[in-house]
Amino acid sequence: MRLSPIALLLACCAPLVQAQTQDGGLFTKIEAAPASELWLDSGFATAHFDSDKDLNGANKGLGAEYRFSGTMAATAGRFHNSDRRWSNYAGLIWQPYALGPVRLGLALAAFDGYPNMRNGGWFPAAIPTLTYEYGRVGLNLGIIPSYRDRLYGGISFQLKFRLR
Repeated sequence: MRLSPIALLLACCAPLVQAQTQDGGLFTKIEAAPASELWLDSGFATAHFDSDKDLNGANKGLGAEYRFSGTMAATAGRFHNSDRRWSNYAGLIWQPYALGPVRLGLALAAFDGYPNMRNGGWFPAAIPTLTYEYGRVGLNLGIIPSYRDRLYGGISFQLKFRLR
């Protein structure tokens, strides 16, 4: 039986997950207070799990993120996907916890443009997402699950720049 990289990561991290206690746990809960930050997002650089396939790992593109609370941001953009086709995305990034300066959560979004997935049409996805921000610069890291022969998984890195 072969474990997927995501299942392996979750299995390793499961013992570490604990609710925040008064003496401080490993993870801290982020306050959901109102916020107003606008970020300009780059495309992605993706390290695919199936490195033997001729997949595009330089996913040029442009996007935007608007953080409207401490735990939620709306996001949308366009990028050149792993199949060398243009994809659009729109959704929410929900990150209720942090591990030190790194936000942890999920991107809940819809994507299109993948020819083997719904003939290039829109489909929903839940992507584990980690975010690190320092001043006006940040990095989103997404752990993209593989899905049969339709979507190729990997770890995607996205630079972002805060506009306000």
